[in-house]
Amino acid sequence: MEKTVRINKALADAGVCSRRRADELIAAGRVSVNGEPVASPGLQVTPGTDKLEVDGKPVQPIAQAPCYLLLNKPVRVVSTAYDPEGRTTVLDLVPAKWKARRLYPAGRLDFFSEGLVLLTDDGELTNRVVHPRHHMPRVYHVLIRGGVSDRALEVMRKGMTLAEGEKLAPVEIRVLPGQVHDLSGVSRNAGPPAGQRGTLLEMTLHQGLNRQIRRMCRDLHLTILRLVRVAQGPLRLGVMKPGEARELTPAEVAALKKAVEM
Repeated sequence: MEKTVRINKALADAGVCSRRRADELIAAGRVSVNGEPVASPGLQVTPGTDKLEVDGKPVQPIAQAPCYLLLNKPVRVVSTAYDPEGRTTVLDLVPAKWKARRLYPAGRLDFFSEGLVLLTDDGELTNRVVHPRHHMPRVYHVLIRGGVSDRALEVMRKGMTLAEGEKLAPVEIRVLPGQVHDLSGVSRNAGPPAGQRGTLLEMTLHQGLNRQIRRMCRDLHLTILRLVRVAQGPLRLGVMKPGEARELTPAEVAALKKAVEM
């Protein structure tokens, strides 16, 4: 008997989008199987036998090995495959040699934040990376205007409750010297404009709430001047320039798959 899978997994495995996005496309009536609109995200299909279409266009299984890219997202870039407002997306920054691949971001980084974003056409890995069960620690360098009190640090370390009522897990946090890793590949003074003091924090998060660091700092009356994701699980940003992308090494791919139990 041929193996069947859920329709959202089939779309993800074909590099169309993530499973979550596939559910949204199905709900919008944009997906069909063998000429019939799909009504349920739980529909089972047989890849390679059933004819899948999105917006009337055939979905072809990936015939080549999956692609894994690490992108250094600059500020004012959205970490989605498409933006209805016409803003620059992370896919707009993908070099020409990978443009033909149906890549999408495995997780998000907000508009004014910068740093590490994983792009891939491996649907199963994307699903595991974004799933809370496999949530990998993420490390950020956060530049705060002025000083940060010991009390504020302790509140974040113990686990705080946001103004919206969401209770946070404890955050690993330490104060770094007045240097931050510059994304052009050299270290530079990352302090605020002359005459102002700043505090550079390294924060490690173990849960995936939307805009968590910004909301924490808002509630503690701390002003963020710069927010950079420098690591996610076994991946490290390193010395990449803003907007630069590179393929993961085989060792990085293996470590990433191990981290999500693939």
